[in-house]
Amino acid sequence: MFTKNDILFEDNHLLVVNKRVGDLVQADPEGNTALEDEIKRFIKKRDSKPGDVFLGVVHRIDRPVSGAVLFAKTSKALTRLNQMIKDRQVGKTYWAIVEELPEPAEGTLTHHIVKDSKTNRSKAFSKPQSGSKEAVLDYRHVASSANYHLLEIDLKTGRHHQIRAQLSKVGSPIRGDLKYGAKRSMTGGGISLHSRQISFIHPVKQEPVQVTAPVPTDDNLWKFFAEAGS
Repeated sequence: MFTKNDILFEDNHLLVVNKRVGDLVQADPEGNTALEDEIKRFIKKRDSKPGDVFLGVVHRIDRPVSGAVLFAKTSKALTRLNQMIKDRQVGKTYWAIVEELPEPAEGTLTHHIVKDSKTNRSKAFSKPQSGSKEAVLDYRHVASSANYHLLEIDLKTGRHHQIRAQLSKVGSPIRGDLKYGAKRSMTGGGISLHSRQISFIHPVKQEPVQVTAPVPTDDNLWKFFAEAGS
């Protein structure tokens, strides 16, 4: 259940929350409860709003992924943020715990992503394919434990399952991500991919905004890497 402790940043125009593993950002065709609806109910009660609460979904992260998600509280902010996303003016940094360290340990991955809607899976190719979209990310090795490695990823494009598919393609599947080649699942069905930071120029105030999301507190490996990466 969404609480005030999940709010990372809020003003009259914007809201950034720390999504939990397993939460849907936006309602799906099956009608499952979504974070969007929970936040609307929370704001309506907190602010004693008599009518409907406006909340625009600016971007989404996958259900098994945790971390920062940006919402708009006004239509003006939503319109401007949508354009900023399209123009790649919103910086999105992720942390990923992977089973194998990529070679080299720092670099840029460029692939061509094809989404399979039937299986809700994407595949990364080295060369353009029919219907593919270019996917680009920068990554660097931050720290290692006995069996895993922490990567920091700057997402340059926003394709379906992009980080998951690209890391799998280079032999570095994300911890717990069975769909993309991980050796074993995690309790609760999550994967070790976390939307760590969002940065942008405020669409109304024209001031820099940078929001960092704490990692899940119920995972000792995340705690270890949070200390190592700080």
